[in-house]
Amino acid sequence: MKEKFARWNILFIQYLKLDWKKIIVWILGLGLFAAAFIPVFEEMAKGDGLIGMYETLQNPAMTSIVGPTPVKRASDYTLGAMYAHEMLLFSSLFAMTISILHVIGHTRKEEDLGLTELVRSFHIGRQANSLSVIIQTIFINLLLGLFVAGVMMSFGAATISAKGSFLFGASIFVAGIMGGGIALVMAQIMPVSSAATGSSLGIMGLLYIIRAGTDITNINLSMLNPLGWTYLTYPFTENHLRPIIYALLLTTILIIIAFSLEGARDMGSGYLPEREGRANAKKSLLSVPGLFIRLNKGIIISWLVTFLILGIAYGAIYGDMESFLESNEMMKQMFTYSGVTIEESFTATIMMVMAALVTILPIAIVNKLFSEEKNLYLNQIYGTKVNRSQLYFTRILVGTFAGLIGILLAGGGLGGTAISVMKDSSMDLLDFIAISYNFLPTVLFFTGLAALVLGWIPTLGKVVYVYLAYSFFLAYFQGILDLPEWFLKTAPYGWLPQMPIESFDLKIFMIIIGLSSLLIIIGYLGYNIRDMVEGA
Repeated sequence: MKEKFARWNILFIQYLKLDWKKIIVWILGLGLFAAAFIPVFEEMAKGDGLIGMYETLQNPAMTSIVGPTPVKRASDYTLGAMYAHEMLLFSSLFAMTISILHVIGHTRKEEDLGLTELVRSFHIGRQANSLSVIIQTIFINLLLGLFVAGVMMSFGAATISAKGSFLFGASIFVAGIMGGGIALVMAQIMPVSSAATGSSLGIMGLLYIIRAGTDITNINLSMLNPLGWTYLTYPFTENHLRPIIYALLLTTILIIIAFSLEGARDMGSGYLPEREGRANAKKSLLSVPGLFIRLNKGIIISWLVTFLILGIAYGAIYGDMESFLESNEMMKQMFTYSGVTIEESFTATIMMVMAALVTILPIAIVNKLFSEEKNLYLNQIYGTKVNRSQLYFTRILVGTFAGLIGILLAGGGLGGTAISVMKDSSMDLLDFIAISYNFLPTVLFFTGLAALVLGWIPTLGKVVYVYLAYSFFLAYFQGILDLPEWFLKTAPYGWLPQMPIESFDLKIFMIIIGLSSLLIIIGYLGYNIRDMVEGA
């Protein structure tokens, strides 16, 4: 037994040295997301904010998104109860997702790349790598949970108790290690790392969908769902420890199963065989567009479905929108403007949120061209008559097309649901779709920015996401931050008029599209002359 895990501690230390930057970003990024919004929630709670928020979140559509609360009366809904109600489930989902990607990246993906075989050629136990990775994942999530608890207590907010803060952090901790356990099992079962990642995230998504139904119909059934154990702890209200124990037991069982499966399989293989492909390729794969659409089909479909679901979920809020906004002064500042109806002002802000989410997809598609280049996936194409311009512009077109469809689904889902839940709407479905396409230039701008980076400095592709996040937060909180006009113009969302509050401006619309096209062309000039970054 000891031989199987020999020198795991050496690998553990080496992984810490290798991942220290990622670990810092992981803990700070997710930790601050989970814990640092308490001052914002304090502002939201002022006046009748808690009552308005409680009534809004009792909507079944909202319960299916954020989960339930044990509080039965609005008068008992505290700041701590509201914070856990809105933040804990999504923080747990992020913790699971990051742990899944981390575990598979250091196990099955390294195995696929031949790195595991190289490590095993030394005096390292056959399963030492998996043990070191899962222990590292547990260690990181433990630090994350403690960091979250510490940050929450540091604000000294009313009803944010030490006990509740540590339970909140513990809930995120067990969510992360459960994700790591699921990933470790799927890494043994699936034939390749991409399948292991997809199946692990698929299991997490399925658990989320199941709990969305049981949270509405029978909350007791949610306790049978492993994902339910992450938020049914009810920090700051009932403070249940039992779900934490369930999660720890499940994680232990998953790790034991994973090691048993790994010990009985050959390296590089899985228990599920790779699906046999077609004997003859489809004609569509003979073209660059057909190939790229096929390679990106999974990510495009999953994101488009997400946009539609989010549009429907946001649309369901419209039924309680007026009472919610009237209950809190900060919400009024963020979502209402003089001279227009609440519906119109709320739509302007929500569509900006949806447009920012849609923008992620084309950026991801453009950036994926560099990852395929770096991992040598396009080598065989480079040896044919296909030139770089075909690869570059085809990828840009695929990303742009995905963005166009994403805007339509987000706007259509939002408008269709909003109209159905409102008794008297001043807007029709075409109005919602028109407002959504008002943000098309910003989607194209970020696509062009991603293309520019791909052409000249491809290793900085993730910086585009940072600028997108900066632009989003600047536009989202502009109503309460009272920032100077010139500062708001540093983000693309400040360039466009806010429909339907302001009138559509064709001139600005076309200027931003022209600027986006210029960025794409400049990016192509760099892509056409730079060396390919292969095997880096």
